[in-house]
Amino acid sequence: MNSADLGRRVGVPSTALFTDQYELTMVQAALKAGTASRRSVFEAFTRRLPEGRRYGVVAGTGRVLDAVENFHFDDEMIGFLRQQRIVDEPTLQWLADYRFSGDIWGYPEGEVYFPGSPVLRVEGSFAECVLLETVILSILNHDSAIAAAASRMSAAAGGRRLIEMGARRTHELSAVASARAAYVGGFDATSDLAAGFRYGIPTVGTSAHAFTLLHDTERDAFRAQVDSLGRGTTLLVDTYDVAEAVRAAVEIAGPELGAVRIDSGDLLLVAHRVRQQLDELGATGTKIVVTSDLDEYAIASLAAAPVDAYGVGTQLVTGSGHPTCSMVYKLVARAGSAEPDAPLVPVAKKSLGAKASKGGRKWAARRVDEHGVAEAEVVGTGAVPEELAGRELLVELVRGGEVVAREPLEAARERHVSARAGLPLSAMQLSRGEPVIGTEYA
Repeated sequence: MNSADLGRRVGVPSTALFTDQYELTMVQAALKAGTASRRSVFEAFTRRLPEGRRYGVVAGTGRVLDAVENFHFDDEMIGFLRQQRIVDEPTLQWLADYRFSGDIWGYPEGEVYFPGSPVLRVEGSFAECVLLETVILSILNHDSAIAAAASRMSAAAGGRRLIEMGARRTHELSAVASARAAYVGGFDATSDLAAGFRYGIPTVGTSAHAFTLLHDTERDAFRAQVDSLGRGTTLLVDTYDVAEAVRAAVEIAGPELGAVRIDSGDLLLVAHRVRQQLDELGATGTKIVVTSDLDEYAIASLAAAPVDAYGVGTQLVTGSGHPTCSMVYKLVARAGSAEPDAPLVPVAKKSLGAKASKGGRKWAARRVDEHGVAEAEVVGTGAVPEELAGRELLVELVRGGEVVAREPLEAARERHVSARAGLPLSAMQLSRGEPVIGTEYA
């Protein structure tokens, strides 16, 4: 990884108000108490995976880096904070000069994680680190949830093509982030042009039922589409009668017809019938694309069907039932004083039940067996044990406020394939279960 500016630069407004008010009021109180400059370590992690999930997927890291770079308060924002009396004047002056100058380490994008994994570690003064909590969590919780759903769907698809098409099922900006996260998790393309423009994700799309209904006959619609987009296009064949539509599609486009799309009905049965009909008509190379409220279970149920690609919308962009990863951002260590060389003191909230956490600046490594298959996520403080040296998971992302780890989105996508392949085979099961490997604390 390097710090090159990769991809298309798109105007991004300041992320400074993508935060909760108490982040700013904490800064005000810390400035007044003289503790704002204390060296601090925050970590983002989850105490548990969504119910039944066997692993998590880190996604959104690249967006976090953009958000940190763009976290600054302009004059209009300062004016708003002053008018609303959110914080006092000394704090406003401090915020006006804010730029993150600390260090960030984290699991690289596309890596898998487990309960307790220190997915992101942010180090700097208390004030500059605490301000980033909300925006970091909003990105990681959303994108990692989508990537995890995408990964499960990718595993279920068994190498067949996956198309993200959920833009109309979520907020317009969430749709772009969802397409990016889905690509990391194993999807091959998106229907969302903003995602293609911003992140270089391949885009696809041909026509909807409205185009067929616009024309006097289905044949007229098919002919218009083929004349415009060529014989390699994908024709939607379930507007009226599927068998008749397939026959018309091949007659009009010939055996060079690229694909047909089925968006309703018993997809397993219809796919078999359409495949047989296409082959009988000589369109043996024409592919079959299925859509219609698919999730990983529906995709798995179609494993024996002659389907070449799946289009997934609602279930993907909502995390297939788990739209968040429940990640938290906690102070785990802080200096004993404001002196630059003051040693770090581990800190942790004392809590009954499931909200307990472990203090200390942590490292993480994945222990593998003799076959190279992961057997434990080891999280600890202090020195990394010799037997785990070289297997550390955190990488440097930001040094002294400067991003040092930008990478192409393809790198995150490829990393996920490798990380998932290193898990026990039971990780690919869709049935409910516990994390596929346990977390050990050293």
